[in-house]
Amino acid sequence: MDYLLLLLCSVFALAFGSSRTLPISSFDEGFSHLFGDNNMQVLKDGKSVHLSLDQRTGSGFLSHDLYLHGFFSASIKLPAYYTAGVVVAFYMSNGDMYEKSHDEIDFEFLGNIKGKEWKIQTNVYGNGSTNVGREERYSLWFDPSDDFHQYSILWTQDHIIFYVDNIAIREVTRAESMGGDFPSKPMTLYATIWDASEWATNGGKYKVNYKYAPYVAEFSNFVLHGCTADPIELMSLQCDPETSFESVIPMERIKMESFRKNHMKYSYCHDKIRYKTPPSECMVNSKEAKKLKKFNLIVLGDGDRIHHHGKRHHQS
Repeated sequence: MDYLLLLLCSVFALAFGSSRTLPISSFDEGFSHLFGDNNMQVLKDGKSVHLSLDQRTGSGFLSHDLYLHGFFSASIKLPAYYTAGVVVAFYMSNGDMYEKSHDEIDFEFLGNIKGKEWKIQTNVYGNGSTNVGREERYSLWFDPSDDFHQYSILWTQDHIIFYVDNIAIREVTRAESMGGDFPSKPMTLYATIWDASEWATNGGKYKVNYKYAPYVAEFSNFVLHGCTADPIELMSLQCDPETSFESVIPMERIKMESFRKNHMKYSYCHDKIRYKTPPSECMVNSKEAKKLKKFNLIVLGDGDRIHHHGKRHHQS
């Protein structure tokens, strides 16, 4: 047993060592200003960025390149105190290129009233399949406004894995039944902060209070390690042949299952109000379904809608 555990730990270290040692990109190397004028500030170190939301505008930035698969990461510190209606997003999308058939992989952070925790939401869209939301929502084991924490997306031909502080929290595996719903076209990496008062906190019950503005989200430690794609041909241009992307390995899976047991508050696979029959790729766990039933009633009962926000990076 000790040998097996040691072997698993070694495999884990090898698999995750790459993400820990990947080079950090400066802002100018990897990104450009998207919107928000002076509400986006690059710090003197050139590797840290502040995105602000005030009554005038939100703000955002995007990667220079399109990517077809890779590992993408940033350390993020969210605004504190009263943040209801505020949404911070770290995500990949090609919505500017494919208006009706876009792909998307999302981390979304949903603010809350004073004394209530931030919520974190992940989502996956493929080929414009916005009518089939694949959202999950979680609490965290820390206050994301106290300090920086790392949020990462691993995207391969067959897997999408979301990580928080190097702990896998969700794995989406391409299933034949998903058809084109699995993201498969080159995407840009985005980060934004914006006013989502109409839906984000209890279905719009609590809105952004600009008395507490500016709301500042801090970003650093950017990792852009992927296969860049030609923006015209939309084919992969270059990719490190030594890079191997893996699915969730056994040691990671133990931590992932623990996180999901203790922190998952909503999963589309268990939402019987939206889906009388779960989407075909769902593997419904009876214990998980029972646990999430009460949360789904809370989420849907108080109007806190699970919602897609396709225009969040077009604000001005």
